[in-house]
Amino acid sequence: MANRWGIPKEVEDHVRERDSTCVYCKVEFRNEERSRKNKPSWEHIVNDIRINGIDNISLCCMSCNSSKGAKLLKDWLQSDYCTRKGITFNSVAEVVKNAILNPPVLKELDSFN
Repeated sequence: MANRWGIPKEVEDHVRERDSTCVYCKVEFRNEERSRKNKPSWEHIVNDIRINGIDNISLCCMSCNSSKGAKLLKDWLQSDYCTRKGITFNSVAEVVKNAILNPPVLKELDSFN
């Protein structure tokens, strides 16, 4: 059963186990704190809500998620926010690097190629 964002349960479980820190800035998640910067939020690395596999779903802090918004990942990585926080291709989590090098695609579209 998918959650309210359409993320399948098995993907959600995998991502929660894999991502104990923000996939972008590496801040450690602490749900009990009031600060938004330490709370995890669901992230579509490639901004397509239809792509809900483990290669596109991650957890990032609410600050990074808010900053990235609907921007393309390559554009966001060049933003002032990322520069200030030291977020680069080399510093992000492996799942993000893989999404940059081999962007995930919607399975339905993949069958047309």
